[in-house]
This record gives sequence, C-alpha cells and structure tokens, in this order.
Amino acid sequence: MAYSGRYVPIQQKKYRGDVSKVVYRSLWERRFMVYCDKSSSILEWGSEEVIIPYISPLDGRRHRYFPDFYIKVKQANGEIKKIIIEVKPKAQCGPPKPPNRKTKRFITEVRTWGVNQAKWEAAIEWCKDRGMEFKILTEDHLG
Repeated sequence: MAYSGRYVPIQQKKYRGDVSKVVYRSLWERRFMVYCDKSSSILEWGSEEVIIPYISPLDGRRHRYFPDFYIKVKQANGEIKKIIIEVKPKAQCGPPKPPNRKTKRFITEVRTWGVNQAKWEAAIEWCKDRGMEFKILTEDHLG
C-alpha cells in the first residue's frame, strides 16, 4: 500500500468537505480515516478541512495551518465533542535531540519543531475559542 493517496469514504454523509478530495499523507492518517469512516461514535469528520491562522517563528508572518482532522464524536456518556486532530510521528512531538555537531538535518528539525509548536499553540487557542479540543495522535495511539 502506498504511503500517500486518495481515500474514498464509505459513509459519505458523515464526511464534512469534498469527498472526492480526501488525501492521506501517511499510513497512520489512512488508518485514522478508516476508523472515522467505520466508527459509529464518529458522527462527522473531515480531513484538512479546517484552516487555523498562526504566526511562523521563522519569518514572523501569518500563515495558514490545515490540521489533519476534524471529528465530531459521541462519547460513551452521550456527550458530543468536537476535536481537531493532528497525526504526527512521536519523534516529531518534542524538540530534536542536539547531535555532537550541528548538521543541516538538525537545523531543519529545529525549524520544523518551532513551526509545529506555533501551529499547535494557535490550534489550542482556536479550539478553546470554539468549545473544541485539540489533540495530537502518534503511532502509540494509532498502533
């Protein structure tokens, strides 16, 4: 199976957005799409359908963040919750470990970490303002 591709929702009425443009960029994202599509507790879902503005620490300018997923879930207690979800490898969920010498790869990882932090802080505030929750899922959650 390819690491990226198109996903066609089975329950298209549950999908919020254009069902012909659902794209996964990792097998973890695809796995989560299948879960959202098949789970009866997921009332609606979307992939990269939400836009959250953030300020990049690299250039100090406003950019647009498209989180991986939006879900509306009915919890076991009957409560309805809306959640924005980012799917990331666990290795990218913390600052990079400094190597013995600063390589180009390390500098790129530091830049990526800084941008991700800015995106996630903006997402937490954006969700809080709308009575939603922001979560980051890793392979530990999706395994």
